[in-house]
Amino acid sequence: MASQISDVKSIVKRAAEEAGFDLAGIAPAADSAELNHFPEWIAAGHAGEMKYLEARDDSGAFKRASLARIAPWARSVVVCAINYNTQNPYSTQAHDSSRGWISRYAWSRNDYHDAVLHRLKQVETALRQAVPAELQADFTTRCYVDTGPIVERVYAKYAGVGWIGKNTCIINQKKGSWMFLGVILTSLELAPDLPAPDRCGICTRCIEACPTDALIDPYQLDSNRCIAYLTIEKRGSIPEDLRVGMGRHIFGCDICQDVCPWNRKAPASTAPEFEPRPGLVNPALAWLAEMSEEEYREVFRGSPIRRTKRSGLRRNLAIAIVNSGNREFLPLLDQLATDEYESVRESADWAKTRLSQPE
Repeated sequence: MASQISDVKSIVKRAAEEAGFDLAGIAPAADSAELNHFPEWIAAGHAGEMKYLEARDDSGAFKRASLARIAPWARSVVVCAINYNTQNPYSTQAHDSSRGWISRYAWSRNDYHDAVLHRLKQVETALRQAVPAELQADFTTRCYVDTGPIVERVYAKYAGVGWIGKNTCIINQKKGSWMFLGVILTSLELAPDLPAPDRCGICTRCIEACPTDALIDPYQLDSNRCIAYLTIEKRGSIPEDLRVGMGRHIFGCDICQDVCPWNRKAPASTAPEFEPRPGLVNPALAWLAEMSEEEYREVFRGSPIRRTKRSGLRRNLAIAIVNSGNREFLPLLDQLATDEYESVRESADWAKTRLSQPE
């Protein structure tokens, strides 16, 4: 039986490679030191308005703090990673003040959840088919792609996929950090891979580069200050003291990954799903600000950018426009100041005041 289980692990890794994943590993379903810190992180208010992170079980305990609370039957976690990097410039290389920045992961035509889940299901099928017949009756699996109460990056570390960097992203020494993760929980106990060693060393470039000081300490992120959180998850108006630091980011932020030395030679993805849509790499601020509701729906159909909604995008654009320093955009701010949403109007009025000030 032991040799059969060993064969299952080999089959799973081969299936991951055939499905187009760049990396795959096995982690134990046991709790870890990283998960033990989760309640403290929540208690400190670092999750911001993301209340879904605070999901609890019937006993009142945080689901994300222990896999046993959502899947007590799980014995192993299969972690698959796929590279989404492209040959396009990093945000730190984009200096045209008339253009904004959309996070690298949101450039593609397909939502990464769907693209990764499609591949992950292929691996799950291979896993189910490889399980010995005598174990099939009690065999259970469940797939997640950033959609369940599980901290994927922790299991990615213990699966050997990469280490958790000081910027809280998973980093692999050969692939860098531009990776989407998918996990398969399984009731089958597979031999785990060795955890990935931390190779950040004394480097603190990500911490020093964050313009809003969201990385409050190595490996510790305060979401309330993170540009990705502010431009995507935050509802209503953004705190004024953080707006200048947001620069021209209108959806997400890549800075802490752009400056990471492990991404200097990060390979480009070969997955066609992650090819950028025309116009979304360093997009023109005027184009986005003048975009109608119908054009917004058409351009961003199936895109993760829909998460921030058009009102959130327009709020972010008002802030990006004032941070551009370009007074030619004042008429655009006049348009945004008449928006139906108060957060957009407030941001546009604030931006107009600042942009109209004498130099």
